[in-house]
Amino acid sequence: MIPEWLEPYLDVLGPWLPWMAIGGAVMAVASTVALPWLIVKMPADYFSRPPVTLSDRGPLRRLWWLLRNLLALVLLLCGVAMLVLPGQGLLTILVAIGVSSFPGKYRLERAIIRRPSVYRSCNWIRRRYGRPPLDFPASD
Repeated sequence: MIPEWLEPYLDVLGPWLPWMAIGGAVMAVASTVALPWLIVKMPADYFSRPPVTLSDRGPLRRLWWLLRNLLALVLLLCGVAMLVLPGQGLLTILVAIGVSSFPGKYRLERAIIRRPSVYRSCNWIRRRYGRPPLDFPASD
């Protein structure tokens, strides 16, 4: 069932809808696997230590930075589209933030992990895999 407001755009979106649905399903499965894996692999003091800076970037570092941020941009655009189309919009946007590197990212990550429900959920995942709990970050 297609919403009425979407019907005028079906000529343009029609061929893309199956691909967007497949992309949404792939992102849902990938995020279900990737997010817990990242939470388990991160050091316990990740949110309580100062961020690592890469002041001396060589050509390979710059290429990696560029590819990483292009992937983040694609994920962000897909996430925004999935807010109104089928898919995991918010989850895809969060993955885009995690993949990217931008000024203020570390502060945003700390603000998210300070939320009691997020902090408890991350530590529940870590406990299931025998990892020590994350250090609670001090306020900025």
